[in-house]
Amino acid sequence: MGKLLWAGRFLVPETPLLVAQDRDVDHTKSERHQKPMAVNLRASIDMLLSSEFWRMAIRWTLSLLYSRLLLLFRPSPSFPRRRRRLSPDPDSRIERPICVVTGATSGLGAAAARALSGEGYHVVLVGRCPQLLNKMMQGIKHQDKDAYLDAFVVDLSSIRSIVKFESSFKQWLTDSNLHPSVQLLINNAGIFAVSHRVTADGYDKMVETNYIGAFVLTNLLLPLLKNSPVPSRIVNVTSFTHRSVSDIEVDRENLSCLPTSGKYRCAHIYEYSKLCLLLFTYELHRQFYAKDLSADISVNSADPGAVETNIMRELPGCLSQLAFTVLRLLCLLQSPEEGVASVVDAALAPEEVSGKYFFGGKGRTIRSSLLSYDARLATDLWSTSHMLLQESLLSQGGQ
Repeated sequence: MGKLLWAGRFLVPETPLLVAQDRDVDHTKSERHQKPMAVNLRASIDMLLSSEFWRMAIRWTLSLLYSRLLLLFRPSPSFPRRRRRLSPDPDSRIERPICVVTGATSGLGAAAARALSGEGYHVVLVGRCPQLLNKMMQGIKHQDKDAYLDAFVVDLSSIRSIVKFESSFKQWLTDSNLHPSVQLLINNAGIFAVSHRVTADGYDKMVETNYIGAFVLTNLLLPLLKNSPVPSRIVNVTSFTHRSVSDIEVDRENLSCLPTSGKYRCAHIYEYSKLCLLLFTYELHRQFYAKDLSADISVNSADPGAVETNIMRELPGCLSQLAFTVLRLLCLLQSPEEGVASVVDAALAPEEVSGKYFFGGKGRTIRSSLLSYDARLATDLWSTSHMLLQESLLSQGGQ
């Protein structure tokens, strides 16, 4: 069976494991049930009366409907899945391609890990909770005893944790006598927060988890992706909610998303983080193909649509269930197994396919928002993000 690693050490699954890093995942639900009913009712009423709730209810639904309409009336090319060869090069040390999936303990990440394992990948699951990672590996192995799996405990809202993962992952490749490369990276980890939290790096937690963490991880793993003897790929999981953003600033202050006054604009910040991830995707594509039209590394975005996962767990339970019910009645809600189709499509599209926005399954692509194709904005975002990353790495190196 696969192994679970914490800071480069193998953990014995039967022993009690530290889970302090995963408070949001493990304790939110239990704490919610412990709250008095009156407190839950007040939280539900406050959220129901907020502009952020109605922004999600109206603008997000319209954004999703617009994406669905694009499939019908303005379809873009579709790309069939192409299975990866398990032995790409008889002379290489690659026995099977390696795929890293973040946010792999539940929902879309778990569905992607299962699907790509079934496609012959050696899947490396990345998540914050060791128990959930171990449970996920056991579940996949129960379905496919021949699956190749390993897992790392990583907090995508911490640059220090991501840097530690890079070091541990490289050491794992060496210790396992595997080729020092990665063939597929799925940046899926994401959260939706209803209250403001500042990370140790000084960013809003939702922005750092949804965008900055993916930017850092991709840049740190880029040498391994480029070192692959076969074409490699990055897939960034974004969202139709990015269409709700009409204007955006990407300087240091705005990228941190630290509120100065007023209530936390949870819907705005979630949309912002997903648009940033999409701008990053297209900028990465432009950089790969600016000088070499036959680049051996590609990058695509995947929009799974509305999927019934626990990402909305911080909303009052009655409101999240109401939202799922309405989406189900509109035939817009999917299960993780259905929603992951666009992610797998983006991952297994022909090697030359890059810079595409996969949506709706069946290999289909559509156009994302006009703002997402703004090359100047994407360049500014890249420059700001890269500067913040370098500053963080220098700061950690001096400690």
